[in-house]
Amino acid sequence: MSTRKRKNLPGLQQIFDSIKDILITAKPQLDETDPSVRPTLIERLRQVASLAESFTEQRPHSNKSWLQLSDELDQEGVNLWNISGLVQKTPLSSDDGRMLVAALRLAAFRLIEAGLESKPGIETLVHVLQLASKTGATLAEAGSGDVAGSVLTSAARFEELLRNAEDPDGGHRVDRACATVVYFSSRMEAAWKEGNHSVAAFMSQKITDDEQRLSLLPPRDRELLACKFHDIGKSVLKRQADGEAYAEGSEAITWLQKAFAIADKLDESTVHSAPELKIAILRTMARAYFISGSYDRAEAALDELIPTIDAFNENGRSEFQELRWLRLAVLKRRKAGASALLDAFKNIIDHMTFDEANITDILQDLRTLSNQHSLVTAVHQHCLRQLLASQNVVAEPDCLDRLLLSLIVHCSKDDDNSRAISEIESAFTATFDAEYNLLTLPATACLTLIWQYGDRHFNAKRWSAAAEWFLAGSHELFRASCPTSGAKCYRKAALCYLEQREYARASTVIRRCPSNEAATQYILFLTAVHQGLDDEAIRAVRDMVKAADFDRKMLLLATQISHESEMKPVLLSVLEALLKTWKFEDNGETVVEAMTLIRCIIRLILKLLVEPASNKTVLIESLIFHFHTAKTLADEASSQKAIALIIKDVSWLWRTAYNCAVQGCAEWERCEIRVSQLFEAARDLLTTYCEASPVDVDADVYLHLINASFSGVSGRVFAHRSSCADGTIDMTQLRENVIEVKTCKKRILSIMERNKITDGDDVLRVQYFLHVLRVFEAEMLAQLKEWDQLLQIVTDVATSGPLGVGTYEAIADILWAEPDCPIHVLLSGLEAILRASLDHNSLSVEKFSRWLRAICTIILARNSPSDRLKAVGYVEQAVSVIEDNAEGDDAYPVEERNWLLGTAYNTGFECLEASMLDEAKRWFESATVICRFVPGGKERAEKISETYTHLLARYNSS
Repeated sequence: MSTRKRKNLPGLQQIFDSIKDILITAKPQLDETDPSVRPTLIERLRQVASLAESFTEQRPHSNKSWLQLSDELDQEGVNLWNISGLVQKTPLSSDDGRMLVAALRLAAFRLIEAGLESKPGIETLVHVLQLASKTGATLAEAGSGDVAGSVLTSAARFEELLRNAEDPDGGHRVDRACATVVYFSSRMEAAWKEGNHSVAAFMSQKITDDEQRLSLLPPRDRELLACKFHDIGKSVLKRQADGEAYAEGSEAITWLQKAFAIADKLDESTVHSAPELKIAILRTMARAYFISGSYDRAEAALDELIPTIDAFNENGRSEFQELRWLRLAVLKRRKAGASALLDAFKNIIDHMTFDEANITDILQDLRTLSNQHSLVTAVHQHCLRQLLASQNVVAEPDCLDRLLLSLIVHCSKDDDNSRAISEIESAFTATFDAEYNLLTLPATACLTLIWQYGDRHFNAKRWSAAAEWFLAGSHELFRASCPTSGAKCYRKAALCYLEQREYARASTVIRRCPSNEAATQYILFLTAVHQGLDDEAIRAVRDMVKAADFDRKMLLLATQISHESEMKPVLLSVLEALLKTWKFEDNGETVVEAMTLIRCIIRLILKLLVEPASNKTVLIESLIFHFHTAKTLADEASSQKAIALIIKDVSWLWRTAYNCAVQGCAEWERCEIRVSQLFEAARDLLTTYCEASPVDVDADVYLHLINASFSGVSGRVFAHRSSCADGTIDMTQLRENVIEVKTCKKRILSIMERNKITDGDDVLRVQYFLHVLRVFEAEMLAQLKEWDQLLQIVTDVATSGPLGVGTYEAIADILWAEPDCPIHVLLSGLEAILRASLDHNSLSVEKFSRWLRAICTIILARNSPSDRLKAVGYVEQAVSVIEDNAEGDDAYPVEERNWLLGTAYNTGFECLEASMLDEAKRWFESATVICRFVPGGKERAEKISETYTHLLARYNSS
């Protein structure tokens, strides 16, 4: 406007009228709500400002001619300024609102300026300077930099007038100071927004250089001034952080230092927001120091700031947390010690809201410090404990889970494994003590990591470290969510100790597992094997098989281990357990495998039997059991028509059983029943072999079958005899033995009838077996009082041929020794045996004399005519024998001769007295013959002759 030629300017009145006309049109538009009216309104207000500026330029120095016009313009300006205040409070869109307020203030300032007197006073200058400053600042904020510069240029003139104005009494010092500072700050802000940094810095210097003037400002104004410096400093810092070339590193710090210098002098009692302002400035200053690389100064600023913000006790406030993070960053850049870094982390954690984002920030920052292991561990522990102590642990369970997982991963990288495990267990214990229930998924994740690191150490043969990791997984924290994990961890740890040959520790650890799990029993088995504890290993195998989770593969591994360790009793137990788990199928393969296993078991038992310290009783019972099992398997194979697959096994088994029984006869004491059972097992297997053999079986096999059958029965008889030594008889067992004897006889007779035995010596031996079996049967029938059956045995013996001599004698002894034997049974038996002996001429004279005496005694005791006749016949037969055997080694015993003589004489005399002359004659005749063969027989013969003569006389007379 000033460049226009004055001659082209309209007159003051004309300008005044134009202003009035425009205002008349514009004022109603201020009340319009239609946004489309606003651009027109703003343009009219700018026209008013332009006309008012023209008015100011054209008015003469004397104001008399335009005084009335200036007063009206001033009044209009005041009205517009007041309106601008109201519009500023109205909710408008940001751009339109700022432009409208700026237009109003510009028009108001220019109208007020047009209404100023030529020589205004100090108060007027203060007022107008403030208006000009505020208008310039508003225009600069609205983006009208050129217009703002024009207004501020006018303000500079007023500032100069105010500066040169006299104030003798100093009554306007405060107002002048305030107006001046407002002007400088407005110029500063406008210059900064226009990018004129040098002017802005110059204005800021003019503000801060005069400390006396600053001290005159009201606290609120000083606070606003500090805020302006702070805002500019933040702007510089932002540009510096964004990497703009013109932003020098110290520029932001300069602005911020000025802001803090002003804010630091604010009295907190009068300016309540002063602490937060200082905090904000220090925060920005610290960032500025940090960005510029002045880490010591940044740390100093933060050290001053942190205690202040901590006092606010507002956890989670983002701007405060940023400061704490900044302090940590400064310490890291300055390469501070672990203690300082830990304190910084603790300060962050102690004032942190525990949520996923904050936990993520902590964990990500710790990754940059992975080389400082102890520090990272300590931060994890502190964060974990603070979280457990907070209320967020239930609301944010993922936070705790992530901390535990991160700690496990971090500790896995520690060179000191014991320290790592200690830290992990400490975290687990703290979590458990806080009564926090770890969910299944995170618990499984933790355990998976623990097992992974344990396996890593295990594969690297670091057994002790692996065991420590596995034991960490057995912590009670996981018992509720993963109840089976503890046992698994103990087992893994025990395996580690086994590899390290710390068998006692392995045993201690594995015993903490439940005993009803097969895997646990397997580890117990390994531990016992390595310690050489046979009994414990065997017990573990037996419990393993009983467990619900038993897997047959465990026994296969146990078999190999037992074999390699040369622990025969344990191997035997494992093989027996393996046999019990065998599942028979319709195909013959399983039977073949089972039979092979039985052969291994039997071989092993036989090896154990020859060891001095072996428990022969148990081993023999086991041996018998497995022979019986083999017989069952053979029957199973026969039913499946697969016997041909195992015929060689059956052959080996019967021979082994037979040889064991033979060995037992010679070496085992008081094992009659066990030996018999072995013979019986051999017998049963032999029977199966003979029946299943595809070719004719040799006579030797049948002979062994007979031997085994006979030996088995004999052993049972001998055992029964031993059991009866105390006078008690097991009648049930006795009857069973009788059945066995009869069965054995039938079996032998069947073989003989089929002509399976043809050799003469073998035939004689078999017949001898039959005679012995008859003796056994007679003996047991006598004990059972089965006399009728016993008589049948006697009949069989009497018709059995010349080999039954010994049988005759034995049965006679049995009958004679049995006190309960009926007389008729005894007599019948003795008579039959005696006749058979005489028929085969196979009885010794001594035994003949004894049996004959017994028979005669019995017969004469009954004293019936028929009995006496039978008795005298026996005596006559005895006389014949005496005549043939009067002398020599096999002579008739003298005492028996004397008995016969006395019996014949006495019986003849009795018959004579009873007038049974025929009988008496026979008795006396026999007595007379016997007298020739007894000592003193001549004298006795004379006496008998006298009696006999008397008998003959009576006989003739009759």
